[in-house]
Amino acid sequence: MRGFGPLGILAILVVLAGNLLFLPLSAVLVLVWARLSRTPWREIGYVRPKSWIGSLAVGVLFGIAFKLLMKMIVMPLLGADPINRTYHYLVGNRAALPAMLYAVIVGAGFGEETVFRGYLFERLGKLFGTGAVAKVSIVVLTAGLFGLAHYPDQGLAGVQQAAIVGLVFGAMFAATGRLWMLMCAHVAFDLTAVAIIYWNLESDVAHFIFK
Repeated sequence: MRGFGPLGILAILVVLAGNLLFLPLSAVLVLVWARLSRTPWREIGYVRPKSWIGSLAVGVLFGIAFKLLMKMIVMPLLGADPINRTYHYLVGNRAALPAMLYAVIVGAGFGEETVFRGYLFERLGKLFGTGAVAKVSIVVLTAGLFGLAHYPDQGLAGVQQAAIVGLVFGAMFAATGRLWMLMCAHVAFDLTAVAIIYWNLESDVAHFIFK
């Protein structure tokens, strides 16, 4: 299952198709694959941090700052609509928050980081190697895949934002090999996005610098 013969390719396809059934099945299947294939947890980024609380704090602060940077500067420069039409229904919608919090914490923080950083970096690392060029290629490729995964529900702007996030998170994972802080940052990034939408602040934040 760790190779790239018929069984290995089948395992990859099954893992990637998991989320078509429900979130975060793909990430759960990654953990099952790691157990069955005897892949060390550290190779998919499951490494105990030196400080759980320290990594949590850094992740949360970085995630919030990164989202604000994207909303205030990067996305306006790319010409994105200041309003996220896909999730505009969240404005003042308390009833929708529980499902969204599940999607953000479990689906994105745990699920997407496990698949797009942990699993895909391990699989592509076995194909491309561990050199500098290989790592850059893996970061770029996984960022592209991460961006494309956001196209069905968020369109071009979603692809652009997710690809940039994938490049940043991917570069950090390539440098550290650790997922915990990135999971926290991903959750904080998305929770900040949800808060901005819920309190109907998208336009204000997006035009904070570029009026």
